[in-house]
Amino acid sequence: MKAFGKILGLVLLGLLLIIVAAGFALTHLFDPNDYKDEIRQIARDKAHIELTLNGDIGWSLFPWLGLELHEASVATLINPTEPYADLQMLGLSVRVLPLLRREVQMSDVRVEGLNLRLKRDKNGHGNWEDIGKVPPAAAPADSPAPASATTAEAPAQPEKPPQPIRLDIDSLTVNNARVEYNDEQTGKQFSAESIQLSTGPVHDSTNIPVKATAFLGTNQPVLRVRTELTGELRIERALQRYRFEDMKLSGELAGDPLQGKTMTFAAQGQLSLDKAANVAEWTGIKISANQLRALGELKANDLDKTPQITGGISIAQFDLAKFVDSIGQKLPAMAEGSLSKVELVSRVAATPTSIAFDNINLKLDDSSFSGRIAVEDFAKQSLRAILKADTFNVDRYLPPKSAQANSATQVRQAEVASTEADAMAGAGSTPLPDKPSKTAWSTERLLPVERLAKLDVDADLTFGQLTLDKLPIQNAALKATGQGGLLTLSNLSGELYNGGFAANGTLDVRPSAPVLNLQTRLNRVPVEKILESQGKNPPVKGLVTLTSNVTGSGNSQQALVDTLNGNASFVINNGVLLNANLEQQLCKGIATLNRKTLSGEPRGKDTPFQELKGNLTFRNGIASNPDLKVRIPGMTVNGDGDIDLRVLGMDYRVGIIVEGDTSAMSDPACQVGEKFVGIEWPLRCRGPLELGAKACRVDNDRLGQVATKMAGDKLSEKIDEKLGDKVSPELKNALKGLFKR
Repeated sequence: MKAFGKILGLVLLGLLLIIVAAGFALTHLFDPNDYKDEIRQIARDKAHIELTLNGDIGWSLFPWLGLELHEASVATLINPTEPYADLQMLGLSVRVLPLLRREVQMSDVRVEGLNLRLKRDKNGHGNWEDIGKVPPAAAPADSPAPASATTAEAPAQPEKPPQPIRLDIDSLTVNNARVEYNDEQTGKQFSAESIQLSTGPVHDSTNIPVKATAFLGTNQPVLRVRTELTGELRIERALQRYRFEDMKLSGELAGDPLQGKTMTFAAQGQLSLDKAANVAEWTGIKISANQLRALGELKANDLDKTPQITGGISIAQFDLAKFVDSIGQKLPAMAEGSLSKVELVSRVAATPTSIAFDNINLKLDDSSFSGRIAVEDFAKQSLRAILKADTFNVDRYLPPKSAQANSATQVRQAEVASTEADAMAGAGSTPLPDKPSKTAWSTERLLPVERLAKLDVDADLTFGQLTLDKLPIQNAALKATGQGGLLTLSNLSGELYNGGFAANGTLDVRPSAPVLNLQTRLNRVPVEKILESQGKNPPVKGLVTLTSNVTGSGNSQQALVDTLNGNASFVINNGVLLNANLEQQLCKGIATLNRKTLSGEPRGKDTPFQELKGNLTFRNGIASNPDLKVRIPGMTVNGDGDIDLRVLGMDYRVGIIVEGDTSAMSDPACQVGEKFVGIEWPLRCRGPLELGAKACRVDNDRLGQVATKMAGDKLSEKIDEKLGDKVSPELKNALKGLFKR
């Protein structure tokens, strides 16, 4: 037995030596470069590709079946003169014996200088779509007719499904590869250059170390990205599971959108794909982009249908303004320090056409928001928002007034200040101020009509405290919808200075000139606070209650005011006419009729009143007020006039009626006796609206009518005194009427 074993061993050794010798002789005596044409033809016939071999072919036979290709390119048979791929060198080797067991055991696979060119032509056809296709051959004229469909054919034998091939590679290395894509329809170009890829041993169900670097670029817009990717890839083909563990992606982004600046970015986490369950996950997410830092997790279900993504995201506090600046973008002008503290925690749900952020906890500077924000349809920009905030200062994030608006405001303030100074200096003895003639409103474009026309929004917002246009609003609520160019304000309400307000209306941007329809209600709100918040000097104090229904059209402040139409009614209770002494004006009129001169110096003090009310009718920016009524202790004031909102001017005729107050006044020349009771003393108020009652003067034209009436009344008294009961009452009345004419 020993001898037999020895003999068998010598035989096997001899056979092995013979095989090695044969392999050596075959690889040294047979040169595959002599068969390039045959190899090209096999590539045409079997793979339907055009293979060009410009370099040498190197090979080995045993124990490794090795192959090296140099300077090779591949094209389609449809367009053989335009290669879609070429390479400088491809080297690989496979163990021969495992191939017999349908196992692939490869040594190092090396690819040098791969260049892949993908192109879509002007007709939308991609060159990769022709890979493996045979060009249609022209049929000869005398070609036989195709065989009849009734010709019997042998039944096809079902093929056994191929057994999975076991993959076993020592390593894979790709150096200096390049991939480019050109779309002639859009002119867009994408490229990945200087691709470097290296892996460890590639085995099924084991972790495979992977490292890759590349430079990515696009021309619309011009962007350049440097990327580096590391991690461990695990492939479980039998279970259809794939994992990329300890994934780390980092790089830098630069290009035209960044305006010469650079964004550094990084992403980490565990990636997994279960094709059998159609589930993908990204857990342990860590993302950074310049100052921004975020954590999270995402899961995608129904990958074979419409993917449904769920997860959560947490963005650590960062300076959004600095971040935006660091990537070369510009935010609208706003107050210093705005958007310096931004923090977000939210659940995320998304599909290919929508995204929703639920259970939001957003901190924005000094404000905290909670609720939900969603875009239900990316194509329609369908925005849905339900948010609740503790406090929010809108003014902090609004752009400042333009230079044009500021200049117009300053000119008007100077005009009003000059007129006010003259009015106060004269204390009612100077001529009436001129009516303002300069517009008080901006002509700048007010609304982004194009954007609003496409808007699909449904918003429900509430605020514990909201600052808007310097107004501190408590318990504010806003509910609005917009679709197809019609925006509807269902509710805008809140508490203001211990009063309240509510508004609703519509904005229609479908016409060439947007149309605004607005209904408002104010309930016991201090009118002076509202005016002061707008930078105006209030002419009056008091609690205003107002209802209005107005319309306007246009896309600027001036256009809306010029087309303002509608009506309103107002009541101001427990108020004061500031820096306006109607008593002084009344006293001046009485002194004139008494033919006396006031001995005291004019004083500019306030006039308190119990109630000021009236109704307004708006016609193209002019508000008519025919029934102004002011109740002042001891007198009643009636007014009839117009307010020109286009220039913020007024022109009123006012009558003051003394209601029986016979107490002595401070000036001897102004004594209220019985003869003055019930007389309507005329005033004229004209000038900038902000002057209020400071623009009022005695109306000398109508004062003569008062004098005539008083003279007639005095003569009637004398007729009664002289005639007594000597004549009939009819005759006395006729005589009185004669002298009153």
